[in-house]
Amino acid sequence: MLEFITELPANTIIGGVHCVPVLDNGNLVMVWDREEKVLTTIGGRLAKDESIFDGLNREVMEEAGLVLSEEKTLFASWYWKEFDAYRLYYLAKVKEFVEIPSGFETTGYVIMNFRTAIDIIKKIEGREERIEVIRRAGILSGQLIENEQ
Repeated sequence: MLEFITELPANTIIGGVHCVPVLDNGNLVMVWDREEKVLTTIGGRLAKDESIFDGLNREVMEEAGLVLSEEKTLFASWYWKEFDAYRLYYLAKVKEFVEIPSGFETTGYVIMNFRTAIDIIKKIEGREERIEVIRRAGILSGQLIENEQ
């Protein structure tokens, strides 16, 4: 279940972390999942004893060759029933692009505006929770208006 939050859920297991990275021009970066054939946020599971931000920084490097700025805003969580854990979502500014380290799985990143991302997700898969994550990130970043369809 998707919830919009501003603080970490108390007394819960954090199993994964994702982000919506935003460029200076307001565009966002997403990745294409070749197996599922979907456009998705960047992130994944946390390794044992890995901090939330260490895990997030590792995932964005492995999946898209991104370095994020220190400024990250928690805005959503998804309860992952099969793991009895939460996935956190952060809005983050992109500091720079670097070469993706060899040997890591890469899906290829895609840069677009928030409206286009929502339209593509609707067309390809229509998953309401992914659309809502992108919509909320767009509102928080100032790229979308609250009641915009």
